[in-house]
Amino acid sequence: MIKINFTEKEKEKLQYERYHHPHPHVQVKMEVLFLKALGNISHELICKIAGVSPNTMRSYFNEYENGGIEKLKQVNFYRPKSELAEYTKTIEAYLWKHPPATISEAVYNIEQLTGVKRGLTQTRIFIKSLGVKLRKVGTMPAKALDDKKKRAKKIL
Repeated sequence: MIKINFTEKEKEKLQYERYHHPHPHVQVKMEVLFLKALGNISHELICKIAGVSPNTMRSYFNEYENGGIEKLKQVNFYRPKSELAEYTKTIEAYLWKHPPATISEAVYNIEQLTGVKRGLTQTRIFIKSLGVKLRKVGTMPAKALDDKKKRAKKIL
């Protein structure tokens, strides 16, 4: 069993934060530590009450030991950055001067500028994040049918 000593001030802070923190994930962390602070609840029961696994509970305890309550309040979700992010200004300037008609054209232009190849969907999302809009392309009217073609169609 992991031994953690809590001060009265920390217990009060845990009790407050488990209901009043804006992020629900942090509220669960505070709940687990508050139950631990009560002292007479087993780890198994803490896991059942809070709805977390034993490994998750231990990771919360380790976070608390390494940084206290402030460390528990941090919410660090994995958010990968695009390789295109470092070329943002170059791409944006080029696309404003030469707006692409299609996403495929944008993919080709971006690959020529940066050497980074991305798929259609990823490029569409990236361009949308820049605020650049694609050129609207109109349709060309079809040629009018001459008399020979009209007769050939009627025969078929």
